[in-house]
Amino acid sequence: MIEKVNPQHPDKIADRIAGAIVDLAYTKEEQPKVAVEVLIGHRKCIVIIETTSQLKKKEIVTIIERIAGKMKCDITIEKQDVHLSNNQEGKIRCGDNGIFKGMPVTDEQKKLSEIARNIYRQYPFDGKYILDGEKLIICQSNAYQQFLQSQFPNAIINPLGGWTGGTDVDTGATNRKLGSDMADSVTGGGLHGKDLSKADVSVNIYAFLRSQQVKEPVQFSCAIGDETIDGIPYEDIVKIAKEYIDSIGGFEKLAEWGLF
Repeated sequence: MIEKVNPQHPDKIADRIAGAIVDLAYTKEEQPKVAVEVLIGHRKCIVIIETTSQLKKKEIVTIIERIAGKMKCDITIEKQDVHLSNNQEGKIRCGDNGIFKGMPVTDEQKKLSEIARNIYRQYPFDGKYILDGEKLIICQSNAYQQFLQSQFPNAIINPLGGWTGGTDVDTGATNRKLGSDMADSVTGGGLHGKDLSKADVSVNIYAFLRSQQVKEPVQFSCAIGDETIDGIPYEDIVKIAKEYIDSIGGFEKLAEWGLF
């Protein structure tokens, strides 16, 4: 059983804004430290940023409007805590405490991901999809109902009827759809809105990729300041995660669909 949401779901819009802000920080510094939280809905967007980078509110507004449209923006930008900054002095170390479990993606999960992406190509609007064995639930806004029914004759489609979706209907917040992003993988923290020094990003990605490689579950824990995880330097974990992020086009792209 698995759920996916598409990039126009309000929670994904929040994740995408957070990811785009992290992408921006990486244009300012080679190894920025940044953590972003976004709450959005009903023509309002609240963003709180802690960072070492010189980010400007005007740049953040531009990102919000590109992804979510015009709305009232409340933006707070604060310097990163000095103790957290000192943790990274001289060497890349684990930037957070956490627990992480990577799980191989199942055929069912791959199937729903493909269904969600194919529907989104036809209807790039807010959507949520659930697959439970043979039971498929499709909630897709602004969709031609007869088309969906013809493609998925046995599916439950828009149980409450047609709807418009988006942030005018619902609110969104960062890291509220981790099941959609990571399938059965388990984490103690969110995947989005953080730089690569944060274990929530790098170790989550590493654990997920490692589990696909060995085709079995993997589990890791870490403490802030750790220099090795899974017997390899944390710096190498960061490099593996960076290569993955770069391969898909950045943190905003990661936020669109997650890891599968």
